[in-house]
Amino acid sequence: MTTDQTARPREFPAQQQQPPGSTAAMTPVPDHGEESYRGSGKLTGLRTLITGGDSGIGRAVAIAFAREGADVAITYLPEEQADADETLALVRSAGRDGYAYAADLRTHEACVEVVTHAVAELGGLDVLVNNAGYQMARGGGIDSIEPDRLDRVIKTNLYALFWLTQQAVKHLKPGGSIINNSSIQAYDPSVSLLDYAATKAAINNATVNLAAELGPRGIRVNAVAPGPVWTPLQPATQPPEKVEKFGQDTPLGRAGQPAEVAPAFVFLASPRDASYVSGTVLGVTGGKPVF
Repeated sequence: MTTDQTARPREFPAQQQQPPGSTAAMTPVPDHGEESYRGSGKLTGLRTLITGGDSGIGRAVAIAFAREGADVAITYLPEEQADADETLALVRSAGRDGYAYAADLRTHEACVEVVTHAVAELGGLDVLVNNAGYQMARGGGIDSIEPDRLDRVIKTNLYALFWLTQQAVKHLKPGGSIINNSSIQAYDPSVSLLDYAATKAAINNATVNLAAELGPRGIRVNAVAPGPVWTPLQPATQPPEKVEKFGQDTPLGRAGQPAEVAPAFVFLASPRDASYVSGTVLGVTGGKPVF
């Protein structure tokens, strides 16, 4: 995979979309590892469900998991159909089974249905990746958080994680794992992301707590905390002027690409490499501290 820092963009043209955003409309289009990720059998035969797997970090994780030998099911919002179709094609081009479910995970019923479908089509479940998330950074602080926005952020980021996990643990066997997507915002919150940051801090807490609860059953629970990563959520939820400087406040001086985050999920999902890793939040932040 590319390691040359100069090969990654350090600034972006001002741009704006409406949520949830589209990959094809981004300039530049993110790197999900389509051309660079090479698998080595780390996840051979694992049956995985990745929420929000149509684009961004979710797409990169789906590609990496498939190329590491896993079968992959993803969820996506109905308006993300084009992105979901492309991700599914990439999974299947790796020679793995791939499935996709259009679902708004803000309801308990949708979460139960998604897991039920995934288990039936995959023939079981070994890994759950709670990746789907929502933020809105246009506006100010507490005064800008309308009831509908708060409801969407908390239900997407937190309620869904609980509901999906409740259903998944009925099927996970010893050796299975759950990986939650946290954020640098849990440690270094932005004023404009008060609600989002709060959910990410809660996800860290839930990760450690679930690791303690599920450890005796042989199920590992971990989280990845990305820093600023170039995904459709950024031009869809950030002001254009913020997009231009996105990620420049990190020690590495740039935003990350989804392809640079996916290997952390691969490591945590691997029953060989991470067999004794549970209750951990792994930072992929461009140098920002996670403690």
